[in-house]
Amino acid sequence: MAKKNIFTDAFGNLYFLKRLIIIILGLVSYRRFNGFNKLKISGTENLVDLPDSNVLFVSNHQTYFADVAAMYHAFCSVNNGYLNTIKNPVYLLNPKVDFYYVAAEETMNKGFMTKIFKLAGAVTVKRTWRAEGANVNRMVDLTEVENIMKALDNGWVITFPQGTTSAFAQGRKGTAKLVKNQRPIVIPIKINGFRRAFDKKGLRVKVTGVKPTMEFKKPLEIDYDNDDAQTILTKIMVAIEQTEDFNVLHEYDQELKAQKTEEKSTLKS
Repeated sequence: MAKKNIFTDAFGNLYFLKRLIIIILGLVSYRRFNGFNKLKISGTENLVDLPDSNVLFVSNHQTYFADVAAMYHAFCSVNNGYLNTIKNPVYLLNPKVDFYYVAAEETMNKGFMTKIFKLAGAVTVKRTWRAEGANVNRMVDLTEVENIMKALDNGWVITFPQGTTSAFAQGRKGTAKLVKNQRPIVIPIKINGFRRAFDKKGLRVKVTGVKPTMEFKKPLEIDYDNDDAQTILTKIMVAIEQTEDFNVLHEYDQELKAQKTEEKSTLKS
């Protein structure tokens, strides 16, 4: 596996350019999270003693870019000793640069801005089940898996197990298999309110006065020797609160359906 050096990260990106991009994007996006809307962060004390590499963050997903941008703010803030707050943007002057996020290749190749975001730390992958708005069925590109492993060997990585911004979508086993093989520390993140505050891309403020939340949970307890991929995936999905047990609307629909069935039975009798 390739290693970073004092000038470049694991993928050959120049650190000074990466720092500059993170600082600029951080300053541009700051008022979105501590101005127009107020981001509430909790649990960053769980990040303080983490190692510098082989840490995988798993999160639900609500917008293409706002979620990741907010995480950059949180990580940079913690990197400078601030817990559960982004109120002092001086942390942007000393950003955490060995941080990567897994993103769909088709998303990161649309337009100039997305290519700039890509330089900040994207590890791109081709989705095996969806492409250009249509269902597909293609093999996993092992080079992409190696790139994610390279990122983990050299820093922190954020991935979205559902691979979509749709709430309560099923998780993909690829993340669980990666965890099984690489054995990283796994930190779940639960976000909420981003879908309401921003457009789907996360570039435009849709509503002001919203208080999006981002909760960093304790590392998952995983038995790497005995837990299979499905068990690991279930633990992840429960931790990021994306199973049907957390779907209040689903429960309401089920209760409403049961009530109608009971009423029909009463009328028949």
